[in-house]
Amino acid sequence: MVKKITNNDLNEAKKGVAVVDFSAVWCGPCQMLAPVMEELSEELSGKAEFYNADSDENMGLAQEYRIVSIPAVIVLKDGVEVARTVGFQPKDAMRSFIEEHLN
Repeated sequence: MVKKITNNDLNEAKKGVAVVDFSAVWCGPCQMLAPVMEELSEELSGKAEFYNADSDENMGLAQEYRIVSIPAVIVLKDGVEVARTVGFQPKDAMRSFIEEHLN
């Protein structure tokens, strides 16, 4: 399950691997990516926590992570960014991107 960020707070993502999808409701590619992220959150359950942050509602968080284009997916390990990708990617490509950082 993808957890929704509502208060500019990623404190839950400080332990282990977290995948954060920055998006917005008006963004077509973001809406295409949402079901991909939901499926991956189920398939990779127990290996990574998945979050969604609406960059309009969480401007402080988007600024903190220097999000300039969406969708942007960042991978955090113990709260530190280790990877980032921008734009829609098909499920297999997104899965490979995330799995590179699970060890």
